[in-house]
Amino acid sequence: MSRMFSLALEAGKVLFAPKVPRLAEHNARKGFFEAEEFRSVRDHLPPFLRPLVTFMYLTGWRISEVRSLEWRQVDFAAGEVRLDPNTTKNDDGRVFPFTAELRQLLELQRAERDRLRQAGHVVPWVFWQVTGKRGSRRARRATQKPQRIVSFRKTWIAACRLAGCPGRIPHDFRRTAVRNLVRAGIPERVAVTMTGHKTRAVFERYNIVSPGDLLDAARKLDERQQRDGHNSGHTGQKMAVAGSTPTPQAVGNIGAGDGDRTRDIKLGKLAFYR
Repeated sequence: MSRMFSLALEAGKVLFAPKVPRLAEHNARKGFFEAEEFRSVRDHLPPFLRPLVTFMYLTGWRISEVRSLEWRQVDFAAGEVRLDPNTTKNDDGRVFPFTAELRQLLELQRAERDRLRQAGHVVPWVFWQVTGKRGSRRARRATQKPQRIVSFRKTWIAACRLAGCPGRIPHDFRRTAVRNLVRAGIPERVAVTMTGHKTRAVFERYNIVSPGDLLDAARKLDERQQRDGHNSGHTGQKMAVAGSTPTPQAVGNIGAGDGDRTRDIKLGKLAFYR
C-alpha cells in the first residue's frame, strides 16, 4: 500500500502520501555450514556438482550466478573471478580474488575443459555436466555432451539427508561465506562487497552468529580474565550452608558496608534489612 501511494504521488494523482505502518519482519535466516558439515554434504553429491558447491562455499555467490558463470569471466593472470554489471540481483558488477583453494579448483576445471575441447566439445561454462539423450546405454554414450547445470534440488535434498544435515539449502552458503570472511579478519565492508550484498544489513538480517561463535566468545572471555587475573570473588568465597542460622555477632559484622545502621545495631536475634 505504501508503494501504491508513492506511485500515485509521483503521478500527481494524490496531494500527499499517508504514512503506512509496517509490520515487524521476523524472517532472519539462520542456516550455516560448518566445515565438516559442508564436506559431508559435498561427498554425497555427484562428482559434477562438487566443484560448483565448493565455489559457492568459498565465495558466497548466488546459485544462479555460479551456474551461469563462463570462462571469459575468469582471469587467471589477474587472479580473480568477475561478474558483469546488470547480471546480478542488484545489477552491480563484482570481483572475487583467488584464494589458494579457489585457484586450485578453477585450474582443475580448466584442465577438464581442455580435455573435452580435444574431444570436440566446446564448454563455455565453468561448471557443467555431461549428459546424453534418453535411451539405451550405447545411445546415451553416443550423444553425451557438456550441458549447463540446471536444477539439482532432489539430488541436494538427498545429499543433505545422508550427511545428517536435513533442511539445508544452497543459499546457506552465502551466510556461511560472509561469516567465514569476517572470522578471517576481513572488514565487514569488504566482506559484503566480495559476496555481493548491497549493505551491511546482512549482519542483522542473516543473524551472522552461530552457537559455535557464542561458545568461542565465552572461551576467549575466560582466557582474558585468567590472563588479567580478574576474579569476581565468588569462586573463593565461602558460601553459607543453606538452612543454617547466622549468629547475632555474624549479622552485626556483615552490615551493608556503607554505614547502614543495621551493621551497628546489636540485637539478640536476626537483623531485618529494610
